[in-house]
Amino acid sequence: MSSKQLISDQILIRQYLEGNHHSLEIVINRYKKRIFGYILLIVKDTHLAEDIFQDTFIKVINKLRSGSYNEEGKFLQWVMRIAHNLTIDHFRKSKRIPTIKNKDEYDIFETIKIYDESIEDLIITKQIHQDVKNLVELLPKEQKEVLIMRHYANMSFKEISEQTDVSINTALGRMRYALINLRKLIKEKNLILTNY
Repeated sequence: MSSKQLISDQILIRQYLEGNHHSLEIVINRYKKRIFGYILLIVKDTHLAEDIFQDTFIKVINKLRSGSYNEEGKFLQWVMRIAHNLTIDHFRKSKRIPTIKNKDEYDIFETIKIYDESIEDLIITKQIHQDVKNLVELLPKEQKEVLIMRHYANMSFKEISEQTDVSINTALGRMRYALINLRKLIKEKNLILTNY
């Protein structure tokens, strides 16, 4: 085992932040096969995987410089999460569905599904569900409660008002504010919550 492998990620990152750029190169070389392999496994295109890999480390460098990385001994997991998110973002942004309009300018593909879900679609959908779940957890308790009852339990506002012992108007108001707050959070966190 070489001396480079004995140095922990945290020490190398600290050295990089103190001006030793070679330290970051050591960390990148330590994990590049795993990270690139993960990206390639999902995108199945070497050139695209190289682009996303480069974007990943540009983002890593920017986050390190801005102080966004906190030392928890999980550097690889942190970088993998960045790579995963950039891969998901690529699929969300590049998804193209053809439009075919009839004489009434009605897009017939708005009502029918024209393709089977690919592994990429499933990964994106899973990520969207996780993103929404995380956002819902950030809502105030009363708003979160109404939103979960309405969308996940399919309860009517009458049932919600009876369950929470508030008026229907209060339940409606909480739902309205929950949606307003979710939109704000989506914008703040710059999330894309769609497959298309």
